Amino acid sequence: MTPKPGLHDEEALGKAYDARLMRRLLRYLAPHWWLVVLAVLLLAMASALEIVGPWLTKVALDDAIPAGDGRLLSWLALAFLGTLALGFLLQYAERILTTWLGQRIMYDLREEIFRKFQTLDLRFYDRNPVGRLITRITSDVETLNELLGSGIVRVFGDVFTLAFIVAAMLGMDWRLALVAFSVLPFVAWAAFLFRGRIREAYRDIRVRLARINSFLHERFTGVQVVQLFNREERDAREHRALNQDYLEAHLRSITYYALFFPVIELFTAVALALIIWSGGASILEGTVTVGVVAAFLQYARRFFRPIQDLAEKYNLLQGAMASSERIFKLLDTETRIADPPDPRPLPHPTRGEIEFRDVWFAYGDEEGGHPAWVLKGISFTVSPGEKVAIVGHTGAGKTTLINLLLRFYEPQKGDILLDGVPIREAGLRDLRSRMGLVLQDVFLFSQDVAYNIRLGATEMDDARIREAARRVGADRFVSRLPRGYHQPLGERGASLSVGERQLLSFARALAYDPAILILDEATSSVDSEIEGQIEKATDEVMKGRTSLVIAHRLSTVQGADRILLFHHGELRETGTHQALLEQGGLYARLHELQFAHAGAYREDSAAHLGWDRDSSPASPSTS
Repeated sequence: MTPKPGLHDEEALGKAYDARLMRRLLRYLAPHWWLVVLAVLLLAMASALEIVGPWLTKVALDDAIPAGDGRLLSWLALAFLGTLALGFLLQYAERILTTWLGQRIMYDLREEIFRKFQTLDLRFYDRNPVGRLITRITSDVETLNELLGSGIVRVFGDVFTLAFIVAAMLGMDWRLALVAFSVLPFVAWAAFLFRGRIREAYRDIRVRLARINSFLHERFTGVQVVQLFNREERDAREHRALNQDYLEAHLRSITYYALFFPVIELFTAVALALIIWSGGASILEGTVTVGVVAAFLQYARRFFRPIQDLAEKYNLLQGAMASSERIFKLLDTETRIADPPDPRPLPHPTRGEIEFRDVWFAYGDEEGGHPAWVLKGISFTVSPGEKVAIVGHTGAGKTTLINLLLRFYEPQKGDILLDGVPIREAGLRDLRSRMGLVLQDVFLFSQDVAYNIRLGATEMDDARIREAARRVGADRFVSRLPRGYHQPLGERGASLSVGERQLLSFARALAYDPAILILDEATSSVDSEIEGQIEKATDEVMKGRTSLVIAHRLSTVQGADRILLFHHGELRETGTHQALLEQGGLYARLHELQFAHAGAYREDSAAHLGWDRDSSPASPSTS
């Protein structure tokens, strides 16, 4: 069973080497150019030492031993040990430098990507799965770390080593050097042959890894649904198929490498055999010394080692090219909603007047390029300090209004003004700092209670946090927690009930003391006792503030100064609760349906429990 490509699959790999991407990658080395230069110098020195050992061997065999010069032989041995020790120190220093360099670049790149994530609008997150975005800032950055910190710099070491060894061999005996180099065309042919296979295997590994990450992310976040519908065995089989596919891709890659490196070793052995054959004949003829042949055998062994390293770095290079293409595509994504070039300051203090002027909005285009309008020509004004309720059926555009007011999205037509200033001309921080938002689906961080109210605002002291919690009644359950306001809440506040999470979100909004308070179905998920507690607190807090309340249940908005009824993206009715009932329009019908449904539900419940219509729940029917 081969899994089908999905939304979370990685894109296909581009070119194995892209000069444009490489130039852009090298810019991240620029701030640390002195480290790069120092690392390259260390590599050059270490590479130069590679030719010293074989040369010392030649001198020992051709000069010291035939002449019986024990003193020279001792000095040659000490020099050989010295080159080994110096080479160790140079390699150690180079490894420290390149590792530090790679980690520094990875730190800078992750900071840049995270800052980009924070500026992107909600449309971007609507289109991109979370798993893919996390991959960008983790594994993709790690791949670039390996290339920039190790690959690019250490390529110089391989090139220097090859150049020094070639120069030493040609300088020592060019005829024997040509014999040793005669196998290079076959090495190049093997590298070319395996390159395509290894590249394809690498692509398969990346695609299959993305599928596994996607599968695990969805199953972990949806574990409740998995267990509820008894999908454990089926999901285990699906995971087994994905895992098997991933394993096979890795095994193919391992097989290619297991073939490639022995092939290089084979050609190395052939080169050594040719040196022994040709060099031995030359020794017999008296044209080459034993020391030269011994040195060539060592040079040949050291010559093919960098070739193997370069082959490994090719695989690293193509992975880095793919990762860099994905990262730069993210970094180049246009930030649609940003501060204007010269932000216009909002009045201070905020009066809280909100105005929508002929606002049209669509989340996307339908087939054929025609916008699917969610809001159509919306115009209304909310006066400072006014409590306005927004009602309507699901999909009528109520929450979209709030998203536009907070500039999470931008309308295609029309303007939204706060205190007479178009919000698209104001700074985002300035705009959003004037508003407090309480959602139906509360998001809490895994830190403690105090952090979830303060949200890192260092200027907010503990007294202010406790006062906000007290005013909404959250202090009652917080005081029962083992560590009170320092109690960690777990992921998304899993240790709290829905009502308790809602109370904390109210405390969070009040602690920031917003000029405009927005409640989006804020009490729809709480029981009657907590709802009454919240309504009592919010009634007090809303005094003197502009308030927008989105609600499905009309019973929660009857005390609003004005009610706006939306229907299919249009503002159809506006007025007080009583005025709208007297109109006998959509609001009146919606009110009738809701309360008729509630009454029918109560009667059905009473009949099911065996109660008379007129009896209290404490008095069972005797019939």
